[in-house]
Amino acid sequence: MNKRAKPIVIFDSGVGGLSIYQEIKQVLPHAPVVYCSDIHGFPYGPKPEVEVIERTSLCLNAVAEQFDPSLAVIACNTASTISLPRVREELDFPVVGVVPAIKTASEYSEKRCIGLLATPGTIARRYTDQLIDDFAGDCHVIRVGSSELVQMAEQYLRGEPVSERDLRKILAPFLEGELVPDAVVLGCTHFPLLREALQQLSADIHWIDSGAAIARRVVSLLGPNAFPADSAPQDYFMHTGQAEQVSALVPALENMGFAIVRYLLVEPKGVTPHSHDET
Repeated sequence: MNKRAKPIVIFDSGVGGLSIYQEIKQVLPHAPVVYCSDIHGFPYGPKPEVEVIERTSLCLNAVAEQFDPSLAVIACNTASTISLPRVREELDFPVVGVVPAIKTASEYSEKRCIGLLATPGTIARRYTDQLIDDFAGDCHVIRVGSSELVQMAEQYLRGEPVSERDLRKILAPFLEGELVPDAVVLGCTHFPLLREALQQLSADIHWIDSGAAIARRVVSLLGPNAFPADSAPQDYFMHTGQAEQVSALVPALENMGFAIVRYLLVEPKGVTPHSHDET
């Protein structure tokens, strides 16, 4: 990819940000995109905050050096909440973060009972409490934290089936309690990848994510005509993992529109990162 293309970068610890990628490509189909997946650092949820901040900074700076982005999206709730101040100070282009769509769920809910499905770290963070206080103070909020569901989404994109029994067990607080929410926030970007399975399990619940809102934010920052309609971008999937961790993903990535899958060597500042093609 030529640096003059000034692509949109989407960053995540795994494949969850692909749900954001799909939303952005719907509104900006001609935008060149570099997706950066820190598979080596996955998952971020259980890691100390200082480590997440460092990994996010190293990955985004490495990609920025190679591609000269027009904008970056941190498509990971964990990284967004703790890494944005650092990377916004370091990078000379806009960086967009994601937050759980608590406000949207509150506006939708007629029962005034909503759910939050996220990683254990996200549901416990103070910023989540603040979002609920600010936008859903009159709602009963059922919080479910699951790292297992993140792994299920990763495996699903690699062609493995979703276990309905395991899914039902994770979602039991939404399905079996005295109060049943009419809207559940998918507070991790991995979870929209399982939307079909979630809807099959409970069609009465409206599953809400922030993907469309993030795409609108990107358009507002870059403009709807930022990329020529006659361009034919080749989207890149960059990753920090081993070849065997990525090979099962390639069919799904090709179906989504990625032309190139490439390894990204992330090294400390002052050392130039290198990359090589894998597929």
